[in-house]
Amino acid sequence: MEIMIINQQNKLNYTKDIQQVIMNVIKSAAKLAKLSQNSEVSILVVDNNYIQELNFIYRSKNQPTDVLSFAMQELMEDEPDFDFDIEGDTNLLGDIVISIEQALAQSREYNHSLEREIGYLVAHGMLHLLGYDHETLEEQKLMRDLEEKIMQSVNLER
Repeated sequence: MEIMIINQQNKLNYTKDIQQVIMNVIKSAAKLAKLSQNSEVSILVVDNNYIQELNFIYRSKNQPTDVLSFAMQELMEDEPDFDFDIEGDTNLLGDIVISIEQALAQSREYNHSLEREIGYLVAHGMLHLLGYDHETLEEQKLMRDLEEKIMQSVNLER
């Protein structure tokens, strides 16, 4: 699996530990989803100003958020599920954008490490790229269960 991580901000220290958490969570989610080795995802680590601009452009919300996901394979209700185990061509999953500033604020609010918060946001973003959502209570429960499974697999559980 190819993972491209770009640190686009300079407000907070982006450490090797944070990078390793991102890699581990993506690999765990990929294993859970049985993704082929030719899958690719990119992670962009940004500040609040950058993610606020994206949030306004794509969601009409003029405020920072913690994570945004941009899936390359958007499923419509009447479409069959996408086959993530394709062979040959690169399976471009999409992009995950994380505000490290928002992640730090939330880690303080929830009284856990920045690494745990970033891990959770990456897991959440990956699940969106894989077609999961949280619009209904049933979807929300399934997504939460999968997030926790991923977090446990990388030793970042609560």
